[in-house]
Amino acid sequence: MVDNVFSDAAMAELYDVFHPWGLAPDDAFYIDLVMSARSVLDVGCGTGLLQREARRRGHTGRLVGLDPADAMLEVGRRDRGDVEWVLGDLATTSLENEFDLVVMTGHAFQVLTTDEELRSALAAVRRALAEDGRFVFETRNPAARGWEAWRPSRTRTVTGPDGAEATSVHRLEGVEGDLVTFTTAYSSTAWGGEVRHSRSTLRFPDSGALDALLAGAGLEVRARYGDWARGPLTDASEEIITCAVPGGSAR
Repeated sequence: MVDNVFSDAAMAELYDVFHPWGLAPDDAFYIDLVMSARSVLDVGCGTGLLQREARRRGHTGRLVGLDPADAMLEVGRRDRGDVEWVLGDLATTSLENEFDLVVMTGHAFQVLTTDEELRSALAAVRRALAEDGRFVFETRNPAARGWEAWRPSRTRTVTGPDGAEATSVHRLEGVEGDLVTFTTAYSSTAWGGEVRHSRSTLRFPDSGALDALLAGAGLEVRARYGDWARGPLTDASEEIITCAVPGGSAR
């Protein structure tokens, strides 16, 4: 099921305002990978900022953005007609040995909350990859307990494309095992006092769980980092950044 924040057209319009290119430290990390790849699939691409930026920088290969929320894809479509925008997810899309890079950015991997979803998605990634391809993604490190910062004090206010001020407020609902549920309340001066809510549950697997799931899909970890400068993974690292390749492939 698509989260309200992604399916609501008005909120999709605000996504790039809350998450503009260059704000997050992962942007530089991923754009370098995309620019060096011939064909790229961005899974859970949202508005496709990564693929759009790659085109702006002169990428001439195949760029595909896959997302289950048409409202988000429509934002991307209006900006770039030279990216393939595909409505769906890994479970419903048949892609065979087509990409030398598959990415999941913005912690999109964490929306896969069950073992069944993860196994199905990773098997689809393995099928989509060329034999010399790479799958690169990140998850938040559970050892850092980043969810403890998701409280109403974490508030952001931005100016939307219509000049109206929009505000987001995060609130942690609960933690059960490696599942963390939170809500985000969005308001805008253009909405006449209306508040729109998004509710999400994310999974926080540790590196061992990730490795086992990847291995089960025929993928092996080739590199692992704890930050966007490619530093080592430690308990204090906020991220688990993984580069995986088809099992047995030479890099």
